[in-house]
Amino acid sequence: MATSLRSFAAQIPANPRALPKGEAFTGSHLSVPFDSRLRSGGLILRSRLSRSVVAPRASVSVVPNGSVRDGIKKDERPIIVIDNYDSFTYNLCQYMGELGAYFEVYRNDELTVEDVKRKNPRGILISPGPGAPQDSGISLQTVLELGPSIPLFGVCMGLQCIGEAFGGKIVRAPSGVMHGKSSLVYYDEKKEPSLFHGLPNPFTAGRYHSLVIENDTFPSDALEITAWTEDGLVMAARHKKYKHIQGVQFHPESIITSEGKKIVLNFIKFVEELESKTQMKANQM
Repeated sequence: MATSLRSFAAQIPANPRALPKGEAFTGSHLSVPFDSRLRSGGLILRSRLSRSVVAPRASVSVVPNGSVRDGIKKDERPIIVIDNYDSFTYNLCQYMGELGAYFEVYRNDELTVEDVKRKNPRGILISPGPGAPQDSGISLQTVLELGPSIPLFGVCMGLQCIGEAFGGKIVRAPSGVMHGKSSLVYYDEKKEPSLFHGLPNPFTAGRYHSLVIENDTFPSDALEITAWTEDGLVMAARHKKYKHIQGVQFHPESIITSEGKKIVLNFIKFVEELESKTQMKANQM
């Protein structure tokens, strides 16, 4: 069962700043809405109970309580979330926690790519963020160095990092700034396995961006477009060879996105399917 608001509150220390230095707050499952912001060098996780926990910048871990949700199985290896200093990151994390996935969150300048690799992640999520891919810390390097061997999901700026890493050009969106606006998104149902498996076609998505991968210079030798808007803007893409490198331009975690949680679930299931295939190959050797 998911932790209730009352039991979640019971885990919060009376003095949040009494947490041992360098120790991250962990919970069995975060089922409450919360936001995050920097304060005194830490992340504040705020629930509707108006009590806050200051968690050190090093990481925020959310560990499932051992139950299976929507077919997701517990795994001790984390999905590493690279946070590009964006408040939406923790909405994505809340979805993963609700789906039973174990994850760890790190700012884009806290770790090196080698640090991430040493953590032996089962997957990587590159979050939205302000600015352009050049402002994303280790995100671009992570796509290039770890993407070929580890399932990687980029959201908003995360997709732009995938595009730029493989030769695409990031430009201003012809439609201008899209902040909290909705669009119909169409996807190619033939491209399986897909982040959009089981979704209506089209579906409604929430957009919060001013940059896109340019269509005219899209790196079609390396990537393929998997979803788009009515006016043809790239809304999702994946690598042609390493199909586990994929991303979306819109925000699955936005309340505007009608099937956002299902998209996150599909990513987690994709991670598990890849693990199963890898294990089967190892057993055959």
